[in-house]
Amino acid sequence: MVKVEADRRMITSDPFAEANADNAGAGSKEYVHIRVQQRNGRKSLTTVQGLKKAFSKTKILKDLKKEFCCNGTNVEDPELGQVIQIQGDQRKNVSTFLIQTEAP
Repeated sequence: MVKVEADRRMITSDPFAEANADNAGAGSKEYVHIRVQQRNGRKSLTTVQGLKKAFSKTKILKDLKKEFCCNGTNVEDPELGQVIQIQGDQRKNVSTFLIQTEAP
């Protein structure tokens, strides 16, 4: 009977409780997603989503277009929110631009 109680204590204690407490905010991080979509042939489209609402997407798009000599647009998606679309594969350029300007 004593052995059964010892087993219950082991089962009721959560060995991962400390790890879960440390990572409580892990799922709440907000990431900026920079993706490329292949169109037809060699044509591609870079999408940027997940920027904070405090930032003006139109100003960011204007600076990106001027910096990388490409065209782009802001698209309002009901599921994803406001998405920036830029012509060409600009993933590395956009990521370095956002890091340098400390946007996210």
